[in-house]
Amino acid sequence: MPFRTFAAAVTLTGLVALPAHAEQCGGELGQWMAGLRAEAQAAGVGAKGLAAFDSARYDKRVIGRDRAQGVFAQSFDEFSSRMVSGYRLKHGAANLQKYASTFARAEREYGVPGAVITAFWALETDFGAVQGDFDTLDALTTLAYDCRRPHLFRPQLIALLKLFDRGDIPVNVQGAWAGEIGQVQILPSDILEHGIDGDGDGHVDLRGSKPDVIMTAARFIKHLGWRAGEPWLQEVRLTRDLPWDQTGRTTRLPVAQWAAWGVQPRTGELVTNLEASLLLPMGKDGPAFLAYPNYNVYLEWNQSFVYTMTAAYLATRFTGAPKVDLRNPSPGLSINEMKALQEKLDARGHDVGKIDGVLGIGTREAVRAEQKRLGMPVDGWPTSALLNAL
Repeated sequence: MPFRTFAAAVTLTGLVALPAHAEQCGGELGQWMAGLRAEAQAAGVGAKGLAAFDSARYDKRVIGRDRAQGVFAQSFDEFSSRMVSGYRLKHGAANLQKYASTFARAEREYGVPGAVITAFWALETDFGAVQGDFDTLDALTTLAYDCRRPHLFRPQLIALLKLFDRGDIPVNVQGAWAGEIGQVQILPSDILEHGIDGDGDGHVDLRGSKPDVIMTAARFIKHLGWRAGEPWLQEVRLTRDLPWDQTGRTTRLPVAQWAAWGVQPRTGELVTNLEASLLLPMGKDGPAFLAYPNYNVYLEWNQSFVYTMTAAYLATRFTGAPKVDLRNPSPGLSINEMKALQEKLDARGHDVGKIDGVLGIGTREAVRAEQKRLGMPVDGWPTSALLNAL
């Protein structure tokens, strides 16, 4: 299933100008489709794309998935243990070797290491084995017509029709319920802008061509802000007397300062000429990582903290890093306890988003604020002690 969020897609609303008569969403479906068709034609969609759109259907299953999206309620330990599997490690290493020349070309042209591409490739579709079974045209038509997030999906639908015109994607293409396509689950507008014909056959085939997948992923990751030649995540050892309020995603300090405070690499060397954040996904007694500037690219790909930590960690495993040392973290909260905590945080004026039992970025920041207020170590890890203190 897809993990991509639509944080970056908000910028796509300017992809096409809306005719004055076009309804943004809802209403009588036939009239809405007529307006969308006119908009697509004005945006340059040709006969093939328009003919495909005429056969589009509303799919209630897509709305069901949109309203009940899976959430990352697991801890880093639970999620990464499941996602960083022996299968993915074995097949990822095999693919890195099998397509070594293509990965070398991708890094040479875009600065993105093969391990980084391979981690996304593994997590998104198990190297192309599970690409989604939703009709992409129907899915994007449904989400563009629906009034929850039409500004995100209208541009994607028009981009898809342009891909049909180009002949890169068949009109019956299947993918994720939210419109992502191919082995690394990329949105249609991103395929249009960043797609690369890696095998030289004249088409960008992100469903079947491994070279196309690798080169397109590299170009897209570069577009998200990747800095060539720099690390992204490094597991570290901690001392017991760190200034815990300086940890967390939003604080970035010179790595030399972390070293001065006793932070040491578990393997390798610290890159002391860079800045980094100290991430504690399970609190001060759990695993610890320095997140270098390239870690921000993972957040551009997906805003889930547990997903980005896992993807970045998996990429380090492909470079030879050992299995993470989980250390001895304090027990976390159950989903119901997390909901109770979020309700208390919300009542105190913190923006935790939806009360869903998920330790997302907003909840972590609220936890840190309350830990500081209560004189607790500020590590962003909610425990029963914090819950009971509020």
